[in-house]
Amino acid sequence: MAAKLKLPSSTLFIWLIISTCALTIFYSKLVPSSSPPLLPCNLFAGKWVIDPNRPRPIYDDTCPFHRNAWNCLRNQRDNMEVINSWKWVPEDCELNEIDPLEFMGVMRDKRIGFVGDSLNENFLVSLLCILRVADTGAKKWKRKGAWRGAYFPKFNVTVAYHRAVLLAKYQWSEGDEVKGRVHRVDVDIPAKDWEDIGGFYDILIFNTGHWWGYDKFPKESPLAFYQGGEPIVPAPTDMLEGLQIVLKNMAAYIQKEFPKTLKFWRLQSPRHFHGGDWNQNGSCLFDKPLEDSELDLWFDPSYNGVNKEARVINKLIIKALQGTDIEPLDLTHLSEFRADAHPAIWLGKKDAVAVWGQDCMHWCLPGVPDTWVDILWQHVHYRLGQPVPENKYVV
Repeated sequence: MAAKLKLPSSTLFIWLIISTCALTIFYSKLVPSSSPPLLPCNLFAGKWVIDPNRPRPIYDDTCPFHRNAWNCLRNQRDNMEVINSWKWVPEDCELNEIDPLEFMGVMRDKRIGFVGDSLNENFLVSLLCILRVADTGAKKWKRKGAWRGAYFPKFNVTVAYHRAVLLAKYQWSEGDEVKGRVHRVDVDIPAKDWEDIGGFYDILIFNTGHWWGYDKFPKESPLAFYQGGEPIVPAPTDMLEGLQIVLKNMAAYIQKEFPKTLKFWRLQSPRHFHGGDWNQNGSCLFDKPLEDSELDLWFDPSYNGVNKEARVINKLIIKALQGTDIEPLDLTHLSEFRADAHPAIWLGKKDAVAVWGQDCMHWCLPGVPDTWVDILWQHVHYRLGQPVPENKYVV
């Protein structure tokens, strides 16, 4: 009988370690990237606290990057001083306000991009006006495919916005004899506005969701979904099912095409239409934030209110981001309170309300998006492996 080969216990132990390491490396290449590490502190849970001694906003109505309808100081919106006296206070940590000089020092020679709809543009304008404090020589910047942005020559920093309301490519199509004209959505192809930005940005902030409604694409001109150049069969039963397919494809595309880019996805910005939707005389003439006990009545989908879509769409986004290193910025909850901080009827044009209704979707600037910037900055600091920034900037 042949003798059995016996390995020394030490040799066997080493062999087991090598085998385990090899298998770990092998399987790690098969498994999608895990979600990114989150801040040890949850900046998204907290409350708004009135602080009458809070320093004034660090930018004003003269910022050249303002969009007129959101420039609530210039448009003389009521209660702007009170609106900017509210401070977001997380439950178990401190949210430090951004120091523009420190931000620009860290971002020197880098580029930051926003991709999505006008709520991401609202976010962008806040950031541009804040950063201009550190470099008053900032200039408007335009490059083919970038809808608007700014260049800060003192630090060689570019911050830009690409308008892509669905993220995926969409265009008018003649359709067929049954459907007639439709908006064709190619769920696996990025919109032209951002298809060529690979390798350009160091940080990207994405969003979509605010155009995914029948007020934007009525049933008379519906969305028709294509993948690989062919109609999806069976076709999505409703717009949200189509959104879920787009989110899955766009998240996979972003993960593949921007492997070295620091990536964020801003969750939904809540609307505050009271008494009807934007085209049904909805209003937001409030003088203080909502109470915590009021939020579910406004936003819980089970109540079927006009502002319910934010929480519904957030669930779809979170599902689509699983297995990627795209970090969600859950700015929804803290923004839900702020029914008082929209442009409402102060839109800068005499007939704007008569034509478009009150703006209870976008945000006054200065205002709530400045808090979004503070949170983004703290997350960028953490993801870059730097200490959490302290409050240094003094007005």
